[in-house]
Amino acid sequence: MSKPSSARYADMPLHYGHVPVWLAQRMSLLGGAVVESIILEYGHSAVLSRLSDPFWFQAFGSVLGMDWHSSGVTTSVMGALKRAINP
Repeated sequence: MSKPSSARYADMPLHYGHVPVWLAQRMSLLGGAVVESIILEYGHSAVLSRLSDPFWFQAFGSVLGMDWHSSGVTTSVMGALKRAINP
């Protein structure tokens, strides 16, 4: 009889391709608005604090329109924010 493993992992598929242009534009607009709101309410450090929280970041990516289990959340969200901040 085998002993059950105590290791835990998440099975997240690797996605290929690009975010559609229409979604990337919407992600930039919404992401920029959210970041601006956080800065106005809580300050610049609050944005960095939130972006460094993996649970908040994953939820933020979902709000912006990415699949919650997509392998491209990090690059897509950060790319959208980069375009919003430096158009």
